[in-house]
Amino acid sequence: MAMACVSCSGSSSAPAKKEAAAAAVAPAIPADIQAAADTALGADTDVLAFGDLAKNGHQQILAVNRVKSTPETAIAGIAAMRVAVIENEGSAWKEIFRCDGHLKNAHGFMGGTPLSPVGGWRLQYEQNAQKGLQMYFTPIAKPVGGYIQTIGVRWNPQVKRYQSLDRNYDQFLGEVPALDAPQSQLHE
Repeated sequence: MAMACVSCSGSSSAPAKKEAAAAAVAPAIPADIQAAADTALGADTDVLAFGDLAKNGHQQILAVNRVKSTPETAIAGIAAMRVAVIENEGSAWKEIFRCDGHLKNAHGFMGGTPLSPVGGWRLQYEQNAQKGLQMYFTPIAKPVGGYIQTIGVRWNPQVKRYQSLDRNYDQFLGEVPALDAPQSQLHE
């Protein structure tokens, strides 16, 4: 057995290097996963992660449309215009989370979302073995009338959807159906 390995290593390594380089260049994303992401966000979509992201037994995809131009200041993470998590429900894919100008799920706008639309987000994410996909969104530029704050988003197993987290990233925040400018409580 050891001789076979020695004789294999003695053969030309150029074809092996070419095969390894071709494997590194080959897409790691299955065609059906990429097609589902393209359907959700368009043809210029990058799949960042897929699998049981929420630890809920369902196949999900985390996909982004990256910012076309480089932000003026260097940022950690992925500069994105839009982000979506889509979930496979039988034979169809359904969007269950979206980040474009705001952070949203099927129940509305997530807590902590700026009132003014955000033109681009910095996305950082990690896959936690117990909690599943954890995403952190920071506006690339200061929103009109607001300030730059990082918003954490994670799957809430109690309500079975992605929700934003409080500033300590411990408690889930609810959603609101619409974003309205604050109204004065003073009566004339």
